[in-house]
Amino acid sequence: MPARTRSVKSRPRNPGSQGALRQQNQQRIVESLLTGGPSTQAELARITGLSTATVSNIVKDMESNGLVDTSPVTSSGRRALSVRLLDSGSVAVGVDFGRRHVRIVITSLGYEVRAEEALALPLGYAAEDGLIVGAELLDRLLIENGIDRSHVLGVGIGIPGPIDRRTNTVVIGAILPEWVGVGLTDLQRRFEFPVIIDNDANFGALAEVTWGENRGVRNLVFVKIGSGIGSGLILNGAPYGGHLGITGEIGHTPVSDHGLVCRCGNRGCLETVASISIMIELLGRGSPVPVTTADIVRRGLEGDPATLRVLDDAGMAVGRAIANMANMINPEVVLIGGPLTALGDLILEPVKRGLVRNALPIVGETTAIRMSSLGDRAEALGAAALVLQQPGVHPR
Repeated sequence: MPARTRSVKSRPRNPGSQGALRQQNQQRIVESLLTGGPSTQAELARITGLSTATVSNIVKDMESNGLVDTSPVTSSGRRALSVRLLDSGSVAVGVDFGRRHVRIVITSLGYEVRAEEALALPLGYAAEDGLIVGAELLDRLLIENGIDRSHVLGVGIGIPGPIDRRTNTVVIGAILPEWVGVGLTDLQRRFEFPVIIDNDANFGALAEVTWGENRGVRNLVFVKIGSGIGSGLILNGAPYGGHLGITGEIGHTPVSDHGLVCRCGNRGCLETVASISIMIELLGRGSPVPVTTADIVRRGLEGDPATLRVLDDAGMAVGRAIANMANMINPEVVLIGGPLTALGDLILEPVKRGLVRNALPIVGETTAIRMSSLGDRAEALGAAALVLQQPGVHPR
């Protein structure tokens, strides 16, 4: 069993002493590393407000005491020293429920993946059945990796649909209608751990600025193209949840007045022309066997004309919807995530064209559109990251 550590939240006995001040400063550095993951000393100084000399001295002490390790990196073209919390045995769990899968990652305080696995689920599975599979998968991963349940700080769970933060309940509009009405109590009862619930795209956005190549980006949009289409927003360096927590529902942006009726009740939503579900339906017409997401990726990479046309039309529609969002919030980066990331430029290029054609020229020219660097792991990684960033979370 991993060794336990003292809580990093312990309070000094004498708040006015030099030792107490140093402990408080060390705590600020620890909390910054918990929130943002591995950071350079310069980043820690900026975030904590401490001088670079103070940060350097505290980091040296923490390294000698086995609390952190450091490694040379290049930051903004300059050599720097990256600081990472060492594994104390405490872990965070991220769970991503999709229309046809559940994925779980278990991560350390140093933002290293300790375990990861995804299982297929049948289309239209009941929420309770999915929770049972997820809980059993987590139990098995903990046992197989020698992680005691007492070291689990919490479980973040991502659902592909809107969640009302007043009640922490999945509401109408979810890509998994079987989950409507499921709330925090149901999740905690099944997993038997403290649980945080959020929309999967929100977790994807958080993962990109925490784990991905876009750490430090302060204004970012993460767009997940899957069975549905959703987006997560990072505005001014923080996740944006809006009034009720129901934000980024880009899949329900109307793109056609005479299109199909969407599951939300409106007509011609983006999801009705650009989701993977629609692609499967279009490409499956006349096919003797069902078309899968893997088939779309394979056929696209092979240059199948019908698949390329469907991808191009879908990408243009997504880009048009992103343009409307970009005109309003002016993000620095837009990332495309979901199970089609392996297609690369085949989906990215039409999205870019749709953005440039429909956004203000200056917005279209200055908004970077890239593929997610985390692939289909983003949502689960973001869920684990949010657990680590909760106030009061500390190693056990």
